[in-house]
Amino acid sequence: MPERQTHDYVRAGRTILFAVLDAASGTVIAAQHRKHRSIEFRKLLNQIDRETPSDLDVHLVLDNYGTHKAPIIKEWLLAHPQFHLHFIPTNSSWMNLVGRFFAEITRRMIRRGTYTSVCATDVDR
Repeated sequence: MPERQTHDYVRAGRTILFAVLDAASGTVIAAQHRKHRSIEFRKLLNQIDRETPSDLDVHLVLDNYGTHKAPIIKEWLLAHPQFHLHFIPTNSSWMNLVGRFFAEITRRMIRRGTYTSVCATDVDR
């Protein structure tokens, strides 16, 4: 499909992409959701827990979004002491490697595609 860029772009919806980047290996654990709430973030934590060896400590660097500090997240963390959350300062720039990951998604998929809805996106291409 040829790349399509026009002045009459129509937004067909939105989706939330959670991505966990292992900076040492370059691997990514990702989850797509319709909303960015603590419930969805807890699902991501469960996914990380399933996909990470249980003998490793997991250190997550996060922004200061309230979702990451909600009571259900704090309770989950108490039950999973191998997880450690580290928050970047408010209004600071995000890590460049994470930014590059999202830039590649934009370059390869979003800008080149024509989508009529969020459901029409094919992220497995």
